[in-house]
Amino acid sequence: MNAAPLHPEPIRPEPLLLRPHLEPPLASLLSASAFLHSLVDALGSPLNVVLPERLAGNVERFRAVHRRHSLAGQVFFAHKANRSSALVRRLAATGAGIDVASLGELQHALGAGFAPDRIMATGPKDPEFRWLAALSGVTVGVDGQEELAELAALVRGRGLARLRVLLRLSGFEAASGITVRSRQSRFGTSAKALDGLLDELVRHKDVIEPVGVAYHLDTTSLDEKAIALEGCLRALDVLRRRWGDLPGPAGKGGARPWAIDIGGGFGTNYLARAEDWDRYTTALTHAVLGRRPPLTWHGHGYGLRVENGTLRGALSLYPAHRPLSGAAYLDALLSRPAAALDGRPLGTLLLENLYDLYSEPGRALVDQCGLSLARVLEVRRTDTGDRIVRLAMTAGDVALEEHGVLMDPVLVPRDGTPADTGANSPSGAEPSAVYLAGSLCLEADLITRRAVFLPRLPRPGDLLAFANTAGYCMDFSATSAQRQPVARKAAAWEEGGSWRWCLDERYWPISPSGGLQA
Repeated sequence: MNAAPLHPEPIRPEPLLLRPHLEPPLASLLSASAFLHSLVDALGSPLNVVLPERLAGNVERFRAVHRRHSLAGQVFFAHKANRSSALVRRLAATGAGIDVASLGELQHALGAGFAPDRIMATGPKDPEFRWLAALSGVTVGVDGQEELAELAALVRGRGLARLRVLLRLSGFEAASGITVRSRQSRFGTSAKALDGLLDELVRHKDVIEPVGVAYHLDTTSLDEKAIALEGCLRALDVLRRRWGDLPGPAGKGGARPWAIDIGGGFGTNYLARAEDWDRYTTALTHAVLGRRPPLTWHGHGYGLRVENGTLRGALSLYPAHRPLSGAAYLDALLSRPAAALDGRPLGTLLLENLYDLYSEPGRALVDQCGLSLARVLEVRRTDTGDRIVRLAMTAGDVALEEHGVLMDPVLVPRDGTPADTGANSPSGAEPSAVYLAGSLCLEADLITRRAVFLPRLPRPGDLLAFANTAGYCMDFSATSAQRQPVARKAAAWEEGGSWRWCLDERYWPISPSGGLQA
């Protein structure tokens, strides 16, 4: 009798692909295999590459929605989505605004060329952040009465100019008879407590000037966001009446509040095909139930589990295929009838009241604006037959799964053959199921907890390119654990039919090429 092999052949599962959605210029960059390898050879692995010109195009897409609805206002990029200097400097050249949520981000925005009237300061604020925001004269998003009082005391104590503020609200309720309500948020003041917030505002009318109201909702639901926008329309009407009745520069003699800030959450479509997403999530459910072989490392369920034969929990994943996202999502929201306000579209109500529309897209504004590269270091088999590909990066360097995004990387071979982008897989090749592991000596350092299907088994020296990581997944969670360096960053652009690049911090949009050749 022959002994069983030490490494038995694994069960070959049906390939479950999650192919990335690719648009120009990101698709073109991924096809430039030699260029990508030369970048990693020069700058190391992992490496992030950003595409500033695509960001400018995304700004224009949002502005086109404003024009479609005849609305004035501003698009503010949520800076926390990406720390790139190249992206922020290119954004400054578009005339768009920026939303900053820390002292460092405010300093970065001012240094990149943003004037104070194009900067919004939001989120929790330490004293240093509040001080620079007030001193520089940016607009400040205020979450409650205490913050309003602290800002007023700062302006008075330092003898500063009147400070522009947006009053952030939450906890909106629909009109009677409508069951949907917006979810609670730890940010902002409950809409029910608006009168108290306005009382505090009036007490500080000598040093505070309201420019409008805002909301923040961590949801993809159009229904919830429509209710919040309706609530802001009503709240701004109350604010304008209260403010307009005040004597002196605070009221009839000065500007009246005019803006509604609807925050972010417009989403990104990461996957090329809806059927990929549907097939994978269905198969994952069957695997958790034990009806098919596992799809994940140690049976990880992404929020799903089985108790006494019954499926429990909820799928804690980002809806990676979203046919309605970005600027199109904003258009759908503005076109939505206001159920409690005569059924007219929300955009029409904004226009009729001559209100400006502010928004703070993060992920959506850097959609298709970058990728993360990692070199393959090792390919090995476990005793159970699973194949593990170890990369020269950590899970924090490409935090797709931390943010619930499941998407296949693109294999960029070292031998010069074309990268596989879903349309040019090697004919006759059988996809290989692998787990992607990071370079830390930690069991938890997994780039993917699921088996990823690649067009062939990678080889040491090949690259894996993770597409569309500029929104939160590129450097939001990166650390220097075990003294390993975090990913460097380069800016790239096409010129004369070829790709050029410079270090991220050396990029300035001062020439047609966008930056200086490194």
